[in-house]
Amino acid sequence: MDFALYYEQHLTRLIRHLMRQGASVHEAAEAVQAAFTEALPCWEQITHPAAWLRRVAFRLYLRQPVRREELTGEPPDSPGGVCPLQAVELQEEEQRVYAALSALPPAQRQVLAWSLDGFTDSEIAAELGMTDEAVRKNRSRARARLKTLLGLTDGGGR
Repeated sequence: MDFALYYEQHLTRLIRHLMRQGASVHEAAEAVQAAFTEALPCWEQITHPAAWLRRVAFRLYLRQPVRREELTGEPPDSPGGVCPLQAVELQEEEQRVYAALSALPPAQRQVLAWSLDGFTDSEIAAELGMTDEAVRKNRSRARARLKTLLGLTDGGGR
């Protein structure tokens, strides 16, 4: 697939993937942009760009030197004049879900983020260095904990 087209179609998904793992929108956008920058010179050799970019972006997110809550300046517009971060602005309900996700243990957040992006248990296991069973257990525990955190369990009023 053409790099520019892939970038345009997947940028927002990759940013949300990192946000599900605890990154702020700005931290996620910075890491995803850096991952695409690393991908460009070797794009033709990357056989599974969805997994490759998620893996590299997460690594870059973890290596960011300073975690800041607010961006110090305005994010630049993408070609065409639209800021890509506008596509990941969260509504109130989404903010509650992302806050609940950030309360999960890291392994559960990772498994859930990859699951929500449509990866199979075996693909997730290979990417995260886990067994298929560990993936299933982490996803199950994450879902149960999210239900509790969001008040969706029996007697939670929803």
